[in-house]
Amino acid sequence: MIRILGTIFASLLGLAFGSFLNVCLSRWPAGESIIRPRSHCRQCNRTLKWWENIPLVSWLALRGRCRTCREWIGWRYPLVELAVGALWAYVGWRLIEQIQYPDIATQFVIGPPHFGFIPALGTIIFLWLLIGIAVLDAEHFWIADAITLPGIVLGFMFPLLYESLLRNPLGLHSELWIRLGERLLGAVAAAALILLIRWVYWLIRRREGIGLGDAKLMAMLAAWLGLPGALLSFGLGVLLGALAAIVMLIVPSTRREPGSLALHKLPLGTFLCIGGIVSSLWGQQMLAAYLRLAGF
Repeated sequence: MIRILGTIFASLLGLAFGSFLNVCLSRWPAGESIIRPRSHCRQCNRTLKWWENIPLVSWLALRGRCRTCREWIGWRYPLVELAVGALWAYVGWRLIEQIQYPDIATQFVIGPPHFGFIPALGTIIFLWLLIGIAVLDAEHFWIADAITLPGIVLGFMFPLLYESLLRNPLGLHSELWIRLGERLLGAVAAAALILLIRWVYWLIRRREGIGLGDAKLMAMLAAWLGLPGALLSFGLGVLLGALAAIVMLIVPSTRREPGSLALHKLPLGTFLCIGGIVSSLWGQQMLAAYLRLAGF
């Protein structure tokens, strides 16, 4: 019962933060304040009633349209709220499971097997940031430094915070400093991988194909997940991007326009974020399974 109630609370909290994330995703690219004015229809500018702001429920009740002008609200709003709510519910479920059954061999990549509240808090923040970056890149081909740079700092700070609370005071000879150094080198290496691909692409095509935001995103992934987790995210992201390109080849409208596919942009950052979410939640198990298959 405690696990069910805790999971429901985490999901409701996720829905609320997903709703706030939608506000940021709608207003930030337009240069608007995320605080004022109150939530309103972006077409007719009518201020929304409180019951029109209930995450997910209001969108379903209104059938995805403004009550006044009937303008289509869009699928992004319920999908973002649902994604944050579902992922936070999963983290809450796993946290309570580890508290109740500490012998279960479950593990998140950013924390030890019995990770407790602080690393779980870091996980939900990390997932929230990745969903925001994924949507921004998908809609605007924009990976904001205001997200990735603080995200990199947070990726280094959470292990330090957890270790300092676990061992007070934190010793100068603690293994944490070695692990943080490894994370720092991993972040540099992950960013360098994207910069190398960007440079090779420029040599071949004589135009930019990958933005610098993707390099900073890879550094953020490595700061949170370590270099192996970041490389797993990259591999999954490239695979998803290739599948998306194949789908584009199949779409008739794309095939009727010669050369259009070569000129079409794909949001690499979106695919990297999806890979990062998978790596964050199940990366350790996936890497362990790969090493077993490889005979290590």
